[in-house]
Amino acid sequence: MTNRVNLPPPVESTTIGPGDTFELFIVGEDKIPTAYTVSPDGTVDFPYIHRQRVVGLEPQQVVDLVREQLQAQGILSDPSVMVNMKEYRSKFVNILGQVKSPGTFPLVPGFTLVQAISKAGGPSPIADSDNVRLTRTTNGERRTLRVSLRSITEGRSPDIPLQSGDVITIAERVF
Repeated sequence: MTNRVNLPPPVESTTIGPGDTFELFIVGEDKIPTAYTVSPDGTVDFPYIHRQRVVGLEPQQVVDLVREQLQAQGILSDPSVMVNMKEYRSKFVNILGQVKSPGTFPLVPGFTLVQAISKAGGPSPIADSDNVRLTRTTNGERRTLRVSLRSITEGRSPDIPLQSGDVITIAERVF
């Protein structure tokens, strides 16, 4: 068991993976679709520039790719392109134990412990809100932190940002 100070901070990874969803906007091109999901082979089929490989790219790199392709194919001379990530389905957290709907949930940018537990339906009636374990693996090293969900929700402790692969386990209350 480790304390909060020794828990490694979440590793921010914004690279795009299969199943991730994002919005792409091209200023002045209101008729093209804006929502895209990365296919299992890591590609997206964009209007005008067809199928492009985006897996492993950062959102800004997708902006650059789309701009370059639109210019190279003579479609737009100086396009203004924006990408807004909606959901990282290739990145996830596991929520186990005494929650209403345990399972694996997609990690959204800025996701915290409280938000993840809420996404799983919240603590079950027999949950021990003072006995929540967050297990995180960073650089091959696994650490577990025991936290009080009650302390966080009452504002006595800060919420904890999550990273892909985190495992949250809520224990059963002992009666």
